[in-house]
Amino acid sequence: MFIFKRVLVVSGILVPKSTALPLRHFSAPSCLRSPKRNSPYSSVDSERYSSLVKSVMSTRVSSQTPETLSAEDEHMYGPVIKAQTPPRTEVRTPKTLHPFLNCEDAGEPEDAESGPPVRIGINRGQGRSSVPSVTRILQQTLSQEQIFYLERWKRRMIAELGEEGFREYSQNLFRQGKRFHSALEEILTSDPSGKDKSVSETAEYPPDIQGYMESVSHILRDVTAVRAIESTVKHETLNYLGVVDCVARYRGVLCVIDWKTSEKAKPFLSNTYDNPIQVAAYAGALNNDGNYKYQVESGLIVVAYKDGSPAHAHQLSPELMLDYWKTWLLRLEEFTEQRSIQASGASSENR
Repeated sequence: MFIFKRVLVVSGILVPKSTALPLRHFSAPSCLRSPKRNSPYSSVDSERYSSLVKSVMSTRVSSQTPETLSAEDEHMYGPVIKAQTPPRTEVRTPKTLHPFLNCEDAGEPEDAESGPPVRIGINRGQGRSSVPSVTRILQQTLSQEQIFYLERWKRRMIAELGEEGFREYSQNLFRQGKRFHSALEEILTSDPSGKDKSVSETAEYPPDIQGYMESVSHILRDVTAVRAIESTVKHETLNYLGVVDCVARYRGVLCVIDWKTSEKAKPFLSNTYDNPIQVAAYAGALNNDGNYKYQVESGLIVVAYKDGSPAHAHQLSPELMLDYWKTWLLRLEEFTEQRSIQASGASSENR
C-alpha cells in the first residue's frame, strides 16, 4: 500500500509525486492525440473517378439548351407576349406656311405708345358669320382625347349639380369672366402708361371677382404701354378673326396678353391646353391687320385664381409663338376641310 503525500497535475491528469514512473510517459501530445481515421475516399478507384470527371467536363452540349429553357418557362408561366413597338408619330406640317409677321409693316411711328389704347369692335353687319372666330375654329377641331376629357368633366358636373345646376354654374362662370375683364379694362385704360395701377381696394369690385383682382395685382405692376384693349383683329388672307384681351408691354416686352380665370392652379404652360394656340392666332392676325401699325412677336397668358392666390404668368417667347403658329395653321386647315366637306354634302342633298 502506497501513501501519496502530494499530487501533481499534468495536463488535467492527477499524478502522484511519489510514483516511480517518469513524467515523460505522460506528455500532453501523446495523451491527447486521437487515433487516425481512414478517409471514405481512400477506397475509391481514383483513376476511374478521374476519367468520369473528365468525361463530364468535356461535354460541349448542355442538357438544358435555350430552346428547352424557353419551353419550360412557357409551360410554367404561359407563352411570352412580346410588346409591340409603338408606331412613330408623324410630324405634321401645314400645307402652306403663311408668315407670322408682316415684314412690310415692321416700322411704327415714334408716338405709337402714347395716347389711349385702341379698341376696335366686331362688325356685326351682314356677312359677319362667314368669317369664323379663333374660338370657334379651336372648338370644332378638338382632338378625340380633348373631347373625351371635356365630356367626362361635364358628366361629373351634371351628376353633382344636376342639369339645371350645371347650366347655372356655366352662366356664373361666364358672368364672372365678363366682370373680371371689365375691371381689368377699367384699370388699364385709366392709366395706359402703367405708372399708377393699383388693385388694393378690392372692395370696390363685385364680391365674385375680388379674389381674381387680388390674384393679378402683382402682374399688373409689370404691365406698361397698353396699346389695345378688347380689340378685334382679322387676318384677311386666312379669313379668320378674334378679339384680343390686351396688347401691352410685360416687363418691357410687347405681348398679346390673354387673361384667364381658374379655380384650380395652372403653374405650367401645358395646363393651359389650347390657350397658347389662341394667343398665337391673335398675334398672327394682328400682325397682318392694317389697323395696327406694329408687330407683336411674344405672348402672355395670365391665369387668375378665385381664392386670391398669386396668378401665374406664362410668357411665350418668339420661338414658342412660331411653333404654336404652325399648330394653329394645321387646326385652321382642318377646320377649312370640315367646312368644305359639309358644303359639298349640303349641295348634293339639294340636287
